[in-house]
Amino acid sequence: MIEIAKLQQIASQVRRDIVRQVGAAKSGHPGGSLGCADLFTVLYFHIMEHQPNFSMSGKGEDMFFLSNGHISPVWYSTLARAGYFEVDELSTFRQLNSRLQGHPATHEGLPGIRVASGSLGQGLSVAIGAALAKKMDGDDKHVFTLMGDGELQEGQIWEAAMFAAHNKVDNLIGIVDWNGQQIDGSNDDVLSLGDLVGKWETFGWKVMQMDGHNMSDMISTINLAKEEKGKGVPTVILMKTVMGQGVDYMMGTHAWHGKAPNEEQIATAMNQLEETLGDYKIS
Repeated sequence: MIEIAKLQQIASQVRRDIVRQVGAAKSGHPGGSLGCADLFTVLYFHIMEHQPNFSMSGKGEDMFFLSNGHISPVWYSTLARAGYFEVDELSTFRQLNSRLQGHPATHEGLPGIRVASGSLGQGLSVAIGAALAKKMDGDDKHVFTLMGDGELQEGQIWEAAMFAAHNKVDNLIGIVDWNGQQIDGSNDDVLSLGDLVGKWETFGWKVMQMDGHNMSDMISTINLAKEEKGKGVPTVILMKTVMGQGVDYMMGTHAWHGKAPNEEQIATAMNQLEETLGDYKIS
């Protein structure tokens, strides 16, 4: 197992990658990506059993589905750093004919991506299907999916939540990025989510909470969630994060949901984020 200090170093490099990708493309979604860098690092470098020698079936390994696909920069960086494809390919983010599109897609065959995502509300349904397929195949591994909190305003999420509870999809772990922000403002201002714990419990899910920037807490919480498999109840983890975590001028505001930093702002961010694995080369 990788030590916490090493995981933190990887997360710092992932955050550098995020800022550089979005900055070079002059478009993208840095806020949520930065906020979820710790989670992706913990999942791919500590928790999940997965193979960079990628297969679409995912048989015999844990599977991950990104529902809020606009935070693709954090996923691309993590996949590259975990060996799914060459790190230097990150320099092609959002370029014409790149495999690294603004939202993850499958038609170019990018390793690690099993479904196109970003049409919000759909990821949980896909993850449930994958989890049921594992049950049918006698595969004892888990399926993880990440949703945004603003995404919970989509009705399909709650249809899927009912279905998962009814069908006892207990090899599924849903994670909600609970940062309180969405594209047009705070969740409370746009459309309040109310009592999220109570809602998920009422829909028949086991509910846990964790600090999305405390890796020890994340590891212990996710491992507890994995222990729920076999009990007949799906699990959701409400993960408290700060949008833009790691870059002071982006933190805690929806302003950086989908806004690219300029060259001066990129330099400021680079000064705040430690380079630990080496930056990718610009093609």
